Amino acid sequence: MNPFKVIIVEDVKLELKGTEEIFRSDIPEAEILGTAMNESELWALMRQQLPDLLLLDLGLGGSTTIGVDICRQVHTRYPNVKVLIFTGEILNERLWVDVLQAGAQGIILKTGELLTRNDVRLVMDGRQLVFNQPILEKIVARFKKSVTGESRRTDAVIDYDIDEYDERFLRHLALGYTKDMIASLKGMPFGVKSLEKRQVDLINRLFSQNERVGVNATRLVVKALQLHIIDLDNLRPDEE
Repeated sequence: MNPFKVIIVEDVKLELKGTEEIFRSDIPEAEILGTAMNESELWALMRQQLPDLLLLDLGLGGSTTIGVDICRQVHTRYPNVKVLIFTGEILNERLWVDVLQAGAQGIILKTGELLTRNDVRLVMDGRQLVFNQPILEKIVARFKKSVTGESRRTDAVIDYDIDEYDERFLRHLALGYTKDMIASLKGMPFGVKSLEKRQVDLINRLFSQNERVGVNATRLVVKALQLHIIDLDNLRPDEE
């Protein structure tokens, strides 16, 4: 790894000391230009000399949004400066998404293996999306859940002969649309009477003969969710 310059942003003195020690003992190629405990100290350092790498904690002064804003500003104003997040925000997954969208090269959670020489090397070599084991485990778990859900949906669509209009009809029922509202959707070539017939047909397909009595639109939607024909996390209306 070639020599490079780094600024460390961390507002907990003990953790800052530990992070500096990681660089000094494991990453001798790094020249620490300075450390900052808040946003104003960081910009003062940046005005003196730009680093190649900014190691940024997200939770500064009790706020989790300052780190995201800093990352976004650095990405916009200094696009050649790489940003690696080193954070104790181990449960705030929304924050991880926000900071990646703000331009961070990766996220290292302050748990498990912590920050390693290899993590830093990957970032300095230009790798995007550098993560340590704890966050990778969470990402893989979400990936498995997503793939499993999609497979179940595909199987259900085949098993119950669900077409595009069935899916749209069920999805909009789940969103609280009336049949009049669904019939008025752009690209929906069915009137209210046809939608009523489609609802009866769906009930016959999704419920056994003994279950069909008294099934209304609400129970139909619940059944479609249980069978993964529609996805609770992706209930969005079509263009009207």
